Amino acid sequence: MKVCINKTDCIGCQFCTDIVPDVFGIEEGVAFPKSEIRNHNDNAVQEAIEGCPVGAISITEKSEAA
Repeated sequence: MKVCINKTDCIGCQFCTDIVPDVFGIEEGVAFPKSEIRNHNDNAVQEAIEGCPVGAISITEKSEAA
């Protein structure tokens, strides 16, 4: 699965990077996906999605993102 960030909605609060720093990064005040979701971090990614204050994070299947 692939992480998607709505850059228009993201406020750069760094919640996602605090929860899963191997998946999320911050650049120019906006989050970006650094890697795909792996089995070892899927629960943490879900926590980041649910905790995002503006709902800017979502996940898609790889084929949908292409």
